[in-house]
Amino acid sequence: MTVRLSRRDTLLFTGAFAAAGAIPGLSAPAIAAPLRSSDIDAMLKARVDAAEVPGVVAMAATKDAVIYQGAFGTRAIGTKVLGAPAAMSLDTVFSIASMTKLLTSVAAMQLVERGKLTLDEPAARIDPTLESPQVLDGFDAKGIPQLRTSRKPITLRHLLTHTSGFSYQLWDANVLRYGKAARGNPALPRTPLMFDPDTRWAYGGSLDRVGRLVEIVSGQTLDRYVLDNITGPLGMHDTAYAITDKQRARQASLHVRKPDGTLPAQPLVKQAELKEFSGGGGIKSTAPDYLTLLQAILNGGGLPGKRILRLQTVEQMSTNQIGDIDAGILKTTNPALSNDVDFFPGVRLRWGLADMINTDPVPRGRAAGSQTWAGLYNTYYWIDPASRIAGVIMMQILPFADRRALDVYRQFERGIYRSTKPA
Repeated sequence: MTVRLSRRDTLLFTGAFAAAGAIPGLSAPAIAAPLRSSDIDAMLKARVDAAEVPGVVAMAATKDAVIYQGAFGTRAIGTKVLGAPAAMSLDTVFSIASMTKLLTSVAAMQLVERGKLTLDEPAARIDPTLESPQVLDGFDAKGIPQLRTSRKPITLRHLLTHTSGFSYQLWDANVLRYGKAARGNPALPRTPLMFDPDTRWAYGGSLDRVGRLVEIVSGQTLDRYVLDNITGPLGMHDTAYAITDKQRARQASLHVRKPDGTLPAQPLVKQAELKEFSGGGGIKSTAPDYLTLLQAILNGGGLPGKRILRLQTVEQMSTNQIGDIDAGILKTTNPALSNDVDFFPGVRLRWGLADMINTDPVPRGRAAGSQTWAGLYNTYYWIDPASRIAGVIMMQILPFADRRALDVYRQFERGIYRSTKPA
């Protein structure tokens, strides 16, 4: 199913952006020309019909308006509503996992703007649990972890750029080995650093620590802060850690790919009441909601009447912050949960203050300097300031970086750029 903008919606978009000139620092560009989208529709439908993915919602926008939106397939294979498959729709709710990190990064940078957080002072001044972290320096002949005190304090900048030393077990064999060696030994720290801050890049739990910093300095729980300062102002009413029963009725099920390629749906499990909130994951959202956030960033931090960041802050967030350190390539320790990850072979990858940056252009796709990241269940986004395009595509599949899901993502991106080129 492809959902088109109605004439009323188009008029609403036009009116909204005509008012953009009233917002300081936010221009009001012309509305984008209609997108030639039939090829994208056909590709997405074909992938669903071939059972390569169970269902997909994909959207793209310029700074001015949504230029593509499509929903195909089912929310859960084998599940029916009123005798028919539960069809994907634009308002389908997805678990976005690590795409939560972008919201947490925005929250932190808002507090930097307000002078409540700083990028380069020791984060332990706010959260004492980050004081004098221990670094894993290897293992002795008996496999006992060798630890030492970090040579540098951890800062917010290190946490936002994944250069803090925290690393996920899923993509770091040393974390996995340390966990086995430290099991049952309370004298060993639960999560040591894998290296000294500012010396390497590793994808890990840094944003969980950022979320805690946000809570401490704001005096709010992370879910409340995000609602009051990001999702509420932007009208992202389907984006939250805890969803309502009505939203749950629109939720897509997770599908786990079997060796034969089939994708059985897993039963939805009702979420227990949350008392703690992770800065690194846990939020649920829809493609239209998340695209709203991407558009706000693409527009330099705001939409008409809704500013969440200053233009200078967005420019800083979207700039390489780690120099010549390589980023973005992950080697799995558990193929059932994730494949190896290298989204752009041969492309130099760095990190800003929120997400990954490709310093080279991607053939037939995004320009150099674009930002991107993903969620464990194969949800993906990108922001391309040079081309003034942002996109999001959502599926619910394990393992992460599923090759067929990635191929759908790549074909969608290429279709958007092909369709937006002048005829």
